[in-house]
Amino acid sequence: MILSFGIFFIGGYALLIVLLTGGLKFYFPWLIIVIAGVLFILSHLFFRYVPPKLFKWSVIIWFVGCLLAVGIHEGVKAYHNSFETLDNHEVDLYEYMPFAPNSKLAQLEGSTTWKLEEDVPIIDGATAFYPLYAAFAEAVYPKGEYDVYESEVMANTTPYAYENLIEGAVDMIFVFGPSENQLKYAEEKGVTLYLTPIGKEAFVFFVNASNPIHGLSLSDIRSIYAGEQKNWQAFGGPNERIRAFQRPADSGSQTALEKLMGDTRIMEAPKEDVVMGMGGIIEETASYRNYKNAIGYSFRYFSTEMVQQKSIKHVEIDGVPPTEESVQDGSYPLTYEFYAVTTTKDDPTLNAFIDWILSDQGQELVRKTGYVPIR
Repeated sequence: MILSFGIFFIGGYALLIVLLTGGLKFYFPWLIIVIAGVLFILSHLFFRYVPPKLFKWSVIIWFVGCLLAVGIHEGVKAYHNSFETLDNHEVDLYEYMPFAPNSKLAQLEGSTTWKLEEDVPIIDGATAFYPLYAAFAEAVYPKGEYDVYESEVMANTTPYAYENLIEGAVDMIFVFGPSENQLKYAEEKGVTLYLTPIGKEAFVFFVNASNPIHGLSLSDIRSIYAGEQKNWQAFGGPNERIRAFQRPADSGSQTALEKLMGDTRIMEAPKEDVVMGMGGIIEETASYRNYKNAIGYSFRYFSTEMVQQKSIKHVEIDGVPPTEESVQDGSYPLTYEFYAVTTTKDDPTLNAFIDWILSDQGQELVRKTGYVPIR
């Protein structure tokens, strides 16, 4: 009896620590453990088959263990949150609203050669391109209030922008090329996507600034994200496990990774690590956290700020750094065009808008925003 009692509490306590440090899935099993403990206490109160002294100390140990487990969980959480993150919200989009006071939008020096006065197109797009197409809007749209998430000039991220365009909720979006899922969805809806290249951007990989790794080859990248190479030693780095972060499905950067990988299968999206390897599962892909052994990817525009702060550093790919010059001349191997996408070629307003974007003035705004002009 005493042996089974000890096994129950010691095993339950150990399991509780694992569950508490395991992320989002500990709640239901933890509830089962608590209920089992309560039932044990109630059964003792009714049947008294455990010596009172042993029962008393067992209950005390149980509650202390629960408190300790919660403390461990919160400590791990605090440690995890202490690492700097990098995602598409490093830039405050409200600082780039058209016509907003003290807006950070790039501006033309002279008056624009083309203007819209009424019935402006509803535009949407990737978060990364909002500072650019918001600058387009400020240049050619009538002055007004254009909220970031609910107006004629919105930024709903790549997946939702494609969905809005295919559903007919917006007229034009500014994004990287569509994923297979987005092409399939357009086909199901009987919609044709027309892509007009308007600029170029570098797809970049980055590591912690203290990581001695300065460059990787495309085959190295593929081996990391296929799960074949799991330690930085394979590339001349420290004896550290590689934490290879991924981005959400159908985002522009995840689609770029899929194109880079080709027919090579990408490993399962990484999970948040917890202390001592006691791994619970977090369902969504984790946001990049700047661990010393981490690697992540994005587009140059959004990662540049942290590079300038010397928190991370861009990795050279096949010996070429992702600079404006290497993107412009095509020597950087991961250079992608981005597009103005519509579902029609017959709208004169949209056609005129695209023509202006491809003009000297539109391309000047592409350059001033921080991207590489297509022309």
